[in-house]
Amino acid sequence: MPGPLSHIRVLDLSRIMAGPWCGQILADLGADVIKVERLGAGDDTRRWGPPFLKDSAGNTTKEAGYYLSVNRGKRSVELDLKTEEGRDAVRALARESDILLENFKTGTLGRMGLGYDDLKEVNPRLIYASVTGFGLTGPQANDAAYDFMIQGMGGLMSVTGGPDTEPGGGPQKVGVPIIDIMSGMYTAIGALAALANRDQTGKGDHIDIAMLDVSVAMLANQAMNYLISGQTPARRGNRHPNIQPQNVYPVQDGFIVLAVGNDSQFVRFCEVIGQPALSDDPKFATNAARVENLEELEALLIAALADRTITTWCEAFAAAGVPSGPINTIDRVFEEPQVRHRQMLREIPHPLSGTVKQVVSPMNFRNAPLSFDKAPPLLGEHTKEVLQALGLGEMQT
Repeated sequence: MPGPLSHIRVLDLSRIMAGPWCGQILADLGADVIKVERLGAGDDTRRWGPPFLKDSAGNTTKEAGYYLSVNRGKRSVELDLKTEEGRDAVRALARESDILLENFKTGTLGRMGLGYDDLKEVNPRLIYASVTGFGLTGPQANDAAYDFMIQGMGGLMSVTGGPDTEPGGGPQKVGVPIIDIMSGMYTAIGALAALANRDQTGKGDHIDIAMLDVSVAMLANQAMNYLISGQTPARRGNRHPNIQPQNVYPVQDGFIVLAVGNDSQFVRFCEVIGQPALSDDPKFATNAARVENLEELEALLIAALADRTITTWCEAFAAAGVPSGPINTIDRVFEEPQVRHRQMLREIPHPLSGTVKQVVSPMNFRNAPLSFDKAPPLLGEHTKEVLQALGLGEMQT
């Protein structure tokens, strides 16, 4: 069966991560996503390696792992937007598209005659989504941005990492480009909301997503902790600021993540570790008390957890309904029985390597199941077929 967005066409003019991540989400949902790339060069991420994909003979290709992680399910068209022919092709594609994604510097496409105000004349129903570092307005609207710097500017790094007083402490970025990813997610949500609104009004819209805005929005409970207390949150390592015990604890053969979420779970936790009296102690009986007396509690827990293995503890906690787990390396993630059962790793046919492994969408639909059968495209792989369908087969791109 076709995916839930199989009736939608997306014109993806974006590159790097945030915009393409949105495009890949929409492609996974069944949309026909046409990725427009620079003639002869393509998306910057095609060169962001090693590692690069190996072909079926074991030779290194030009397909970087970074590019392969964010462009599944799309069709690639090479165009030179510096030429009138290239811009005309974009206009022709926009005329037949439902959503346009772009993350050029503010004003760039407008100067080419490809801004929202230009293209809504071509297609009034077009949903035009702009993803930039700082948004389309404001004193930094024209500035360039990357995920790393926005993690710093937006406050995320101020609450990520160990305390300055501890060895190895200091600000840390998240290990994946989380602002890019979440910007792509918010863009996808915005585009789908605009589609729903278009069904009611018949009109398209212009969506303005700023990575800095996304980073601020993601501060969530940490922002609210500050806003109601006036106290600036500090880096606490793996300790949760509001719920305890939640931390990484040393055990006999490594470390486990413990995430006790409420008082009843704490009662069961104490029974598993053989110290049921802890849950009756006024200093630890409630979550608020545990947060206030965390140093004393953690010393007791570290001693109690030290003499059993990761597997032993995790099995015992699971049986008691207490959330815990190992700290898997990436290779071990894909060996987790639950991850394997959910088929999060698939192999998709690829024209160079035979197949390419892909970490697929976590969304599952009973009535419109997703299919993963189109690998990230080669540069310009679909230029001819797309342009010919527009009646532009003879143009020089």
